[in-house]
Amino acid sequence: MARRKSFRMVMSRRRMYALWATFFFFVLPFVVVLDRQFLRPMRQAIRIAVWASEDRKRYHGQVFEVVHIVDGDTLDIGVSDGQNPFTRVRLLGVDTPETHHPAIGQMYFGPEATEFTAGLADGQQVTVLLDTVADERDRYGRLLAYIEFPDGDVLNEEIIRSGHGYADLRFSHSRFDAYVQLMEAAIAERKGLWRDVKREQLPDWLRRRRPELLR
Repeated sequence: MARRKSFRMVMSRRRMYALWATFFFFVLPFVVVLDRQFLRPMRQAIRIAVWASEDRKRYHGQVFEVVHIVDGDTLDIGVSDGQNPFTRVRLLGVDTPETHHPAIGQMYFGPEATEFTAGLADGQQVTVLLDTVADERDRYGRLLAYIEFPDGDVLNEEIIRSGHGYADLRFSHSRFDAYVQLMEAAIAERKGLWRDVKREQLPDWLRRRRPELLR
């Protein structure tokens, strides 16, 4: 009787170990993949949807101080987003060369683009304008906006016009065609980065969408 009981205990332990092994080797990896592929993006999408419902009345047409320049196309304004003491803004419709991208590193004309944006906007009182077509937030949760100065000039446009950035052809917005025209003019006049940039120094997305550039 004692042997049967001992045998059952051994088998019970083995089953328990087998269940734990199954969990760690099969179930747990599946849960991790599920979280990365579906649950985490879903949570982020819900978070962005909640933000979007409040963003227009919180930011659109409001005046804020620019408190920090992240790089040529990203800055912080001095109002809390609910999680930080500031709100991070990604300039809509424009892309500038990277200065400290984790995968790309520093691109040609990246520091100049950041310096240009800082010279115009850092410490300034600006009006935040949201678009009627584009989303209010990008996938990183940054506010997508135009930044307007008191004299009516728009930072997004000045960056493209001066050749310190590109018209972003990846995403739709209401000023898309106008921004493409600004970039074409900057290219024709060889302004800013267009003076000496090589084709291989352009971002991959621009080379794919405009294969004829700098041929």
